[in-house]
Amino acid sequence: MRRRRGEGLQGTGGPPGGGRRRWARGWAARRWVALATVPLVAGLAWGFAAWPRPPAPDPILITQAGWAGPDASPTGAPSEDEVAWLGSGTVPGAGTRWEDMTSAALLDLHRLTEPNGAVRAGAADRWSYAWPRDSAFAAVALARAGHREDALRILRFLSRLSFDRQVGFEARYHLSGVGTPDDREAQSDGAGWALWALGAVEMQPGPVGLDPELRELLDRCTDLVLRLTDDGAVLPPPSPDYWEVPVGATSLGTAAPLLAGLRSSARVYAALGEPLASMRAGAAATRLEARVRAGFAPDFERFGRRGGLDAAVTMLMPPFSPETPAVVAAWEAYQRQARRPAGGLAPGVAWKRDGVSWSPETALVALTAAASGRDHTAERWLDWLDAHRTTWGSLPEKVTASGRPAGPAPLAWTAALVVLTVEELDAQD
Repeated sequence: MRRRRGEGLQGTGGPPGGGRRRWARGWAARRWVALATVPLVAGLAWGFAAWPRPPAPDPILITQAGWAGPDASPTGAPSEDEVAWLGSGTVPGAGTRWEDMTSAALLDLHRLTEPNGAVRAGAADRWSYAWPRDSAFAAVALARAGHREDALRILRFLSRLSFDRQVGFEARYHLSGVGTPDDREAQSDGAGWALWALGAVEMQPGPVGLDPELRELLDRCTDLVLRLTDDGAVLPPPSPDYWEVPVGATSLGTAAPLLAGLRSSARVYAALGEPLASMRAGAAATRLEARVRAGFAPDFERFGRRGGLDAAVTMLMPPFSPETPAVVAAWEAYQRQARRPAGGLAPGVAWKRDGVSWSPETALVALTAAASGRDHTAERWLDWLDAHRTTWGSLPEKVTASGRPAGPAPLAWTAALVVLTVEELDAQD
């Protein structure tokens, strides 16, 4: 009769009857293997402990070491096609100490841009989506560097994205342009940034007029901003901004981009020979500017009288809006109050105290300094950004308190801002 598992195991644990010898031989073999394994495991453990290893990275360090893009050579150097692409335009800062940084930033923007015009935010999985804000800045940077067709391709991609008629663009989209990766709230600032970019790109030398896709982008975004602000009579409803967190009140990071968008819309309609549409957008911008002053002056904090200063104050400076003394004072105070140990800036004074500097917000200050004629300030921030690039030359999203690059690298928004900053300095020479 077949014995059930465990039956007859008594005393020494050996099986009953004739199985005892087989069990004893097996036990001896197992004992020999165990004894022989002890020194082997100990030796491996000692060898692993003694083997030189790099220090543990910062918990937030997720840079993509060796990023070179899909078409680069195996060594990480630019491919022949990339060198040709770079040569087909201009490199802002050529002959200056920032030439290498702007060249790398342009190549990174080129590599991050898909054939359909989608711009992935960064070289890491969680950033492999298209943010309308980042795309808008990338389009303007590429246009300013002589790559107009690439810029128009990005704007056409924006025109094809799904659009909530009550809020505007989603926070981010799949690179196919179809759908979103999660349920983040839509962000109305995207419409303002799209209009600003459309105006900035169309003001560059090139064909006059808009193709149907760009015309759709202009009309759709303008209509939304006019509707959200009641033709500039009120501030827009609360909406997440570049902080990408839920808000209960309208932030400057939403109001300022919509103001910039209306100004841009007025210029584009005027260039198209449509005075009525231009006058409506321009009048709405004038009214909204007064509402922004009433709601956010004199300190221009994140939510007006509370929330602390944040990088949104840069969005009321050139090249987005004409500066005023009160805005300049807040802009200068933000740079002092948001400084982090490594020398860069946090998104806002009320941002968490983790010691991390953020490159996009730092680069926004550099751009607005250059665009407003404050060259010394712009150069100082450009030097800081240049000094905190990765070993392969890309601009990271963050810099730790100890000065190490962190977050995805490259980051499209920062790369675009650096190109624009250096181009502004070139334009003033």
